[in-house]
Order: sequence, then structure tokens, then C-alpha cells
Amino acid sequence: MDETSSPYQVLLLEAERKKLDGQHEEAIKIGEKILHYDLNCVDALEEIGDNYLSLREFGKARKALERAINLNPNSANANYLLGFTHSALGNWKTSVDFLERADEIQPNHPEILRCLGWSFFHYGQRKRGVIILERALIIATDDCLIMCDLAVCYLNERNFNRTINLLKNALAIDPENQKAKECLETAMFFQREYSQLKNSK
Repeated sequence: MDETSSPYQVLLLEAERKKLDGQHEEAIKIGEKILHYDLNCVDALEEIGDNYLSLREFGKARKALERAINLNPNSANANYLLGFTHSALGNWKTSVDFLERADEIQPNHPEILRCLGWSFFHYGQRKRGVIILERALIIATDDCLIMCDLAVCYLNERNFNRTINLLKNALAIDPENQKAKECLETAMFFQREYSQLKNSK
């Protein structure tokens, strides 16, 4: 969000603070207040869409973000958020399209690459998805979200050693990461089961 170029910078910063505090409904109200004065404020639409995403109200998020992109097709943030929305809905092809556009506008952004890799993997282009996720991790070496997503992909590929190493690294950074704990337990279980299956043949 390019707040410095917006006449509503103070309100946008307040909405951002509310969002970071988990007060998503309040952040949406601030965004809607801005739209009352300027229906074409892309930053406000992006903020509204982002908060609806956090509330898992994907239809409302999509509506706000599609409007933002219609106003500014070159917004990396709007393309990323709409790609994320379609990923959450399982619309993998559409998700990839928007995320690739976001990556063109703002190359090598680790969060965009994380979502793009995840969507490619689930779209059926697994190798490409893993490569993009690995690239994201090179850029953001301590990002637990990237580590966990990459670990899930490797688990699906039965690459248990890489899965377990990634999850152990994530837990070394964030010992209370529940997703990493659960994924690690699952990975170690499947590694044992798969090993026993191979040995019994």
C-alpha cells in the first residue's frame, strides 16, 4: 500500500494499525469511511479486501479487490491479494494468473512468491511450485510461513527428510508454531509408515 501518495494517509495508517491488532471490522469501517469521500481510493479498497480476507469473507474480499484492480491494474498489492483470495477458494488457475501479474509488477517479493509457489503446486505444476517456494525461502530465510508451505509440498512428494528439516528450522525460530508442530508430527508418522512399507516388500 503506497500510503505516502494518498490524501487519506492518516486514516489508512489507522486502518493498518487496527488490522495488525486484529480489529478487522474496525479497519473495514475506516476503509469504508474513506470510500465515502472517494469511491476510487484504491488503497482503501485494498485495505478492505485484506481485512475481509482475514475474516475469511472471501466474496466480500473479492468484490473489493476486483474493484481495486479495475481502477489500477498495476497494483501489485491488489493483484497479490486477489490471487490469495482465489487460492483460498481453490481457484488455482485464476490465483496463478493474478499472482504472476503481482510478481511482474513487484519481482522477488517473498510473500508473493510464497503464494505463487503454493498455487502452482496445487494447480498441478508441482515442480515449478516447489522451485518458486525455494526461491522465496532464499530471499526470506527466516520466514516460517514459507517453511511450512514448502514442507507441506515436500510431504506430498514424500520427501520426508527435507520436510522434517524445514519444520525443525521453523520451530527453532518459532517454538510455539502450532502448524509446524502438527506438520512435523504428521511427517514423522508418514516417514515411519513409508519406511515400514518399503522394508516389508
